[in-house]
Amino acid sequence: MRLMFKELYPQEQLACRTKRIVDMVADEIRRFRPDADAEKRAIKVLTTAGLKIKEKGKKTDALFFMSVAQAKALARLALEEPDTVTKQAALQALNEYPGVDIALFGRMVADEHSLNTDACAQVAHSISTHRVSNEYDYFTAVDDLSPEDNTGAGHIGTVEYNSSTLYRYATIAVHALNEHLENDTAKAVKNFVYAFVCSMPSGKQNTFANRTLPDAVMVTLRSNQPVNLVGAFEQAVPPSERGYVMESARRLAAHAKSVYENFAGYPSLSLTVGRPFSDTGMGEAVSLDKLLQVLEEKLESELKGVSI
Repeated sequence: MRLMFKELYPQEQLACRTKRIVDMVADEIRRFRPDADAEKRAIKVLTTAGLKIKEKGKKTDALFFMSVAQAKALARLALEEPDTVTKQAALQALNEYPGVDIALFGRMVADEHSLNTDACAQVAHSISTHRVSNEYDYFTAVDDLSPEDNTGAGHIGTVEYNSSTLYRYATIAVHALNEHLENDTAKAVKNFVYAFVCSMPSGKQNTFANRTLPDAVMVTLRSNQPVNLVGAFEQAVPPSERGYVMESARRLAAHAKSVYENFAGYPSLSLTVGRPFSDTGMGEAVSLDKLLQVLEEKLESELKGVSI
């Protein structure tokens, strides 16, 4: 999802997760003043903020999440007289302009707790809606330059995999995100939903070609608390001639109605995409493009005066 944001936003609105924060700040210093001692000034302003920079390699011990805007702010401080930069000023530069991805996914800094940013999004692990048995791909690779009298493989191995119908869940605290992004909040939520639906894990792409899209998507807006409907699959969906998708959607819809009526109340907005939800009463069935449009417009309207 984070990688897909690079297709949706200019880099200036995003962050980098890296140990090479000295290089990030030094590069920005050079853009402002090419003749400056950029690396030395970058180290000074970062250590002033309370971050520990290893002498060897000029990197941090752990990955650090820093937006491009924060790196620019630190660079401006670094170009002042180094000894006059206060820790408060350096911390302020590292806390303002967090970038869309930091605001959504948060930042944890062991060295300096005041730099921690609570995530506004939560993403649950995907689970199969039915019983799954792992399979094994036994493969061999031939050495193209091996002698003709060598009939053995150059490499032998196995890859464990399975194929299943998955339930995926994520939620965003829109009111908290709005404190970070203000007028950009509705667009950020729309892009989060798009990336959640359409992004693919990058690992093993060439091995499995896992370019799949969901069969059914449901998006809801609530004013009280988020509701994960994973309880719909407390009992595994049994195999049938119709497969697992339709029964999984039916189970999810039935569980949602039970939770809404008995505990949480109905959401203020419910939209669905895909045929499996078409007859379940879970909300207006639309295309993904339409869902994103309606969601953004609804959020922009609500955020003008009502917390979500």
